[in-house]
Amino acid sequence: MRLFDLTGKKAIVAGGAGDLGRALVAGLRQAGAEIAVLGKHDTVLALANPNAPCVIGIVADLAERAELARGFDAALASLGTVDILVNAQGIQRRHPAEEFPLAVWDEVIEVNLTSVFELCQLAGRVMLKRGRGKIINLASLNSFTGGITIPAYAASKAGVALLTKALSNEWAGRGVTVNAIAPGYMDTRMTAAIKADPVRNPQSLARIPIGRWGTPEDLIGPLLFLASAASDYVTGDILPVDGGWMGR
Repeated sequence: MRLFDLTGKKAIVAGGAGDLGRALVAGLRQAGAEIAVLGKHDTVLALANPNAPCVIGIVADLAERAELARGFDAALASLGTVDILVNAQGIQRRHPAEEFPLAVWDEVIEVNLTSVFELCQLAGRVMLKRGRGKIINLASLNSFTGGITIPAYAASKAGVALLTKALSNEWAGRGVTVNAIAPGYMDTRMTAAIKADPVRNPQSLARIPIGRWGTPEDLIGPLLFLASAASDYVTGDILPVDGGWMGR
């Protein structure tokens, strides 16, 4: 039995054109999955090319609920069904908490939490009818810690972690496992300001036992574990991929 083989599996990846999402799409493709990628910008279309015919791109603004539903329907029509859902979408906005604009709060919660629930619900309906499925959400170290000047992001990622457990409680006994990956300090555009900060960068590195920032490719192994038969008895878990940061 090839535990990590995803040959013939149909996957929908939301936010697949981002720094982390592109690595996750590449990992699923290498494992044999057919993938529909949802993303806000036309860059998502570039993920489909003659060398990767198993990947299609669908432009859909996940902050708009009608767009999200249209994008999901288009992905489902293209794939025929869905075996794996990966929610990798996410935005971050920084303001001191006492000045954080409510409109920006709403924007972050909509993308980072509400769209995750909506896609889980849409995919879950399909998976539950079939009696099987794998859902993997991207949480964060901020699912466990509050961060600084990111109250909406921290709240949304804490919400993703508990949403993951809540859905697992309802669906695991019906064949659908729901788990989350919590990336640590990843070298992406979202964390560029911290990495460039002469104070915060060394502080962050000092708490990472492995001694380096993570890369998007560091998430591929955990993703394939949670998306494959290797994790059939794993559900409701939040898996930190953080170089040991949470252990300090």
